[in-house]
Amino acid sequence: MSDRVRNEIRVPHQGMPPFDTAGPPVSYFEFWPQYYFYAPMVLYWLWLSVRYGGITLPTISNPLFPMGGWIGESKCSVFEHAGSYARNFIAPWGLLQRTPGVTPTQALDTATKAGLKFPFIAKPDIACRGVGVRRIRTTEELGAYIEAFPTGENILLQALADFEGEAGIFYMRKPNENRGQITSITLKYFPYVYGNGVSTLAGLIAADPRAGKLQHIYLPRHRDRLDWIIPKGHPFRIAYTGSHSRGTIFRNGNHLITEAMTDAFDRIAKDIKEFHFGRFDVRFATIEDLQTGRNFSIVEVNGAGAEATHIWDHKTTLPEAYGALMHQYKALWEIGAQNARRGFKPERLSDLIKAYRHEHRLWAQYPLTE
Repeated sequence: MSDRVRNEIRVPHQGMPPFDTAGPPVSYFEFWPQYYFYAPMVLYWLWLSVRYGGITLPTISNPLFPMGGWIGESKCSVFEHAGSYARNFIAPWGLLQRTPGVTPTQALDTATKAGLKFPFIAKPDIACRGVGVRRIRTTEELGAYIEAFPTGENILLQALADFEGEAGIFYMRKPNENRGQITSITLKYFPYVYGNGVSTLAGLIAADPRAGKLQHIYLPRHRDRLDWIIPKGHPFRIAYTGSHSRGTIFRNGNHLITEAMTDAFDRIAKDIKEFHFGRFDVRFATIEDLQTGRNFSIVEVNGAGAEATHIWDHKTTLPEAYGALMHQYKALWEIGAQNARRGFKPERLSDLIKAYRHEHRLWAQYPLTE
């Protein structure tokens, strides 16, 4: 067995609730094209815009975030609004601009100043859905990542929160409310295939009930190891980033919400200036730790563009998914309207469109997601 294979072997889903395999491997709408799935929601957005008085009100749902975190959100800019208490929970980070002459040594200096050691994470400062996220293990890998990154854009270097447990915690608090609430928890299970000592990694992926349907997601990122034969009984993780569109399996964890968890995230959210609506992506040692609000690390804070991702559970029905989205969008416009009455001004639609085009243009230029 090669050292690289050995290094990829982990204890699957350690610290997570038991992985539910009952039911279909994917829901029938789970991987519909975005334009198709969200078409009814566009009509609902237009109705909310008429009801609350503005199509760009979500840009002031978190009025100090760029565009409210709706489009073109800078991850670093959001972190910079965190106070000392909230920063205790955010995985340490450093920001590197990809200039024409930047070297791996200079990038490593940025990482060192931020307190990072190999391995750490590199990802685009402006992106979503796990685009361009990679683990960096060596100076050579760092150099390759920089070389593949679009010039002039920022790279976020972040400490590796190497827990197996990951969840998306959806939070909202209206400006006139004293206490926020957690409205959704998504448990993120990293997918594994299990070696039989005979089949290649490509064969194992093709034979898996779920991964076999998503080979276009998994095969490109493993193209240099598809002919590996995984030892019998050994698990091999085929996705690293906790993003549904990048192949991670989502399960509904709403039944796990506790008062202690709500109190913990409410205190953190209140220490991020003018944060009212969004999702914390966190890694944790055990689900019990998360439920008691301790021993977890925040890897991202997403603003108005976040969604309650438990809707991608394989047992969620289409009406349930749309119902959850409508609930969160109604709150998003309500929060924007309240902040408008507080004196904040929404962004212009033309600026929102410009930011959207810029973000999507960058997606095609970022390095391949691990």
